Amino acid sequence: MSIVNINEPITSESCDRMILQIVKTYPFCRTEVIATTAFQRPVSTLVIGNGPRKVIYSASHHANEWITSLVLLKFAEELAQAIAENGMLFDVEAQKIADAATIYMVPMVDPDGVDLVTGAIPPGSIPYESARNLAEFYPNIPFPNGWKANLLGVDLNLQYPAGWLQAREIKFSQGFTRPGPRDYVGRSPLNQLESRALAGYTEFIDPALVLAYHSQGEVIYWQFNDYIIPGAKELGEAFARVSGYTLEDTPFESSFAGYKDWFIKNFLRPGYTIEVGQGESPLPLSQFDKIYTDNLGILVIAALGQDVQKI
Repeated sequence: MSIVNINEPITSESCDRMILQIVKTYPFCRTEVIATTAFQRPVSTLVIGNGPRKVIYSASHHANEWITSLVLLKFAEELAQAIAENGMLFDVEAQKIADAATIYMVPMVDPDGVDLVTGAIPPGSIPYESARNLAEFYPNIPFPNGWKANLLGVDLNLQYPAGWLQAREIKFSQGFTRPGPRDYVGRSPLNQLESRALAGYTEFIDPALVLAYHSQGEVIYWQFNDYIIPGAKELGEAFARVSGYTLEDTPFESSFAGYKDWFIKNFLRPGYTIEVGQGESPLPLSQFDKIYTDNLGILVIAALGQDVQKI
């Protein structure tokens, strides 16, 4: 029986429960809490492998993109099971992946926001009504389904010191000048517990590559400004080939202050935003199987650092 339940929307509680069950079932996996949110929810990690190549995969930077958390958890479970059974994953020996890489996953960067969107925070509760009050300043954004921010109304993927002032100028010009459901950059870079924790975790791990999972569009973004990262485009092309996604430049209005932007700028290594699925977030669970199948190759190739077809 699968540990990861892909048949219902995920919550912070179910995410942590599944992480702990994976670690219990497969003791070579490990977890830790890198932050506790303003509303006392943990931001947890899940780590697999002991190889020299370190990579970080993160998901649910945005609340209504919670389906991406399930992608990482399902990958973790399938990889762990394949390692335990000396099996294969994406036509690669699972033990070979574990020996080559250490995969650090942060499956739910925004647990507070996810709980708002998926119903774990009930209407009438103080956090729900506080969020609703913030949303009233943005009446054209549906509530709670249009909520992307954390519960303080800050967009966690506009928090990083990589063109943050440019992001602020762009978003303010679009009317996002105060806390709300989306696109508010905060009062300063990394002033939110969640974004600060992910940045600190990334600096501590010092990875060779990061993947930041979002929805939607079936697009892979790989650049930041004019930074030239050796091998980044070629690896992105391999991701595009195995997923069917398109490799594109980031649109200007979304080009600044994101996690992968900051990683590229500070580490001068490949960083990618992966936009899964099609439609309007939150995406329906009916898309999960296709999303997972499309992204399995990306997750394996990113860990190995090379196109598996060339191994």
